Amino acid sequence: MTAGRVVLWRHGRTAHNAGARLQGQSDIPLDDVGVWQAETAAAALASRYRPTRIVASDLGRAHATAQALADRTGLPVHTDARVRERSFGEWEGMTSAEIAERWPEQHAAWVAGREPERVGAESRADVLTRMVDAVTAEAAALERDDTLVVVSHGAAISLALVGLLGLPSEWRGVSGMSNAHWCEVQPGRPGSTPGWRLEALNVGPVHASSDWNAGPDRPERTMDEEVRDPA
Repeated sequence: MTAGRVVLWRHGRTAHNAGARLQGQSDIPLDDVGVWQAETAAAALASRYRPTRIVASDLGRAHATAQALADRTGLPVHTDARVRERSFGEWEGMTSAEIAERWPEQHAAWVAGREPERVGAESRADVLTRMVDAVTAEAAALERDDTLVVVSHGAAISLALVGLLGLPSEWRGVSGMSNAHWCEVQPGRPGSTPGWRLEALNVGPVHASSDWNAGPDRPERTMDEEVRDPA
């Protein structure tokens, strides 16, 4: 058997996300907005699904996001290092402009869709393999009525989807997901190809702030407050 539903959930925002810095496997915690995103998304997930098992990357931002759902469901968070983010080697912590300045040729190749070379980055194929292995193994231990939630990272989730849908690692037709958003895959019919089908992509809380990365909405100030505080 296998789980009837797998939800792949990206972690909340970090300071590196906010600063457009390549994060990779650097263990950067959630920032204040990321904590709010995780809590808000966890409430939406808990209202929509009944998770059976929660699995998270061993990086703190993913585990903290998973814990927000665990606190609502009473489930433990199981850690699996195979669902951590793609490593970007020497590029981690840098902006795209900083990378382009120091490694112009490798950056140009990366932007064009090729693999960055000689910087210690993990290949797309390797990330795809470990992500698919992890998701299918975790799902295989569950039953058809069960829901598996895997809390992972942007690049890793995109590659997991590519692999689960039977596509090669070079295929780049899956858009990246926003922080604390999720996608859903379900197993296909026995013997069908590919073995999984995509049911939803980049789903988030419908009641969230109109500007997800700005954090929670602030109440409008009254006219009296405007007069007292004209700034």
